[in-house]
Amino acid sequence: MNRDRGESGLLYGRNSVLECLRAGRRRARKLYLLKGGDDFDAIRAAAPGVPVVETSRAELDRLAQDGVHQGVVLEADPLPVLDLKSWLAKPLAKDAVVILLDGVTDPHNLGAIARSAVAMGASALVITEDRGAPLSPAAVKTASGAMEHIDLVRVTNLTRCIGQLKEHEFWIAALDPEGEKTLWEADLGGRIGLVIGSEGKGLRRLVRESCDFGVRIPLPGPIPSLNASVSAAIALAECLRRRST
Repeated sequence: MNRDRGESGLLYGRNSVLECLRAGRRRARKLYLLKGGDDFDAIRAAAPGVPVVETSRAELDRLAQDGVHQGVVLEADPLPVLDLKSWLAKPLAKDAVVILLDGVTDPHNLGAIARSAVAMGASALVITEDRGAPLSPAAVKTASGAMEHIDLVRVTNLTRCIGQLKEHEFWIAALDPEGEKTLWEADLGGRIGLVIGSEGKGLRRLVRESCDFGVRIPLPGPIPSLNASVSAAIALAECLRRRST
């Protein structure tokens, strides 16, 4: 298991901090709470043995770099990140769903995609060494605790990663406005990898060509596209629906 590339172990916001403490996947080092604040009982109860500092709102603003901290900041080890070989060595469900991100650079989209992936039961979130948003405090806050409950896998070459997933019985579907099938028509059974492109340019050509097929979300309204996180949520929901029927 590899740790992430020096990305911050700082968390802020009640849900993010509470889920980090409950999950126990990384060591909590110091908990900062708003002095005189209330309703921190659940957070305190989830942090036995963690040093607690009661401090001012100004200090919390500084620690969170003016993020919306809700009176709670936690210093912890960085999120654990796996390499692909280590992840593929784990027992994988026959209907595992994996999200692969190709150039998603907005940390809020990254966090929102992670939140949807966990809520819909995805097994892993694959991010790239370059051309992607870091696992920053802003991304973790947007994920609202979801980063603590999904395998994060970092790869250097997404096209090579797709090939390795195929060797492990994954079918790879590209979310593509020009996809040959609609999301409702496509075969999403078995192990599926859903590839989500960047907010502006979409999927890179070599990545798109490496996928088994493309799927498009039917959009009959006057707006012709959705952002990356909304597209991912819709595709994940459809995968979950198929597995629930």
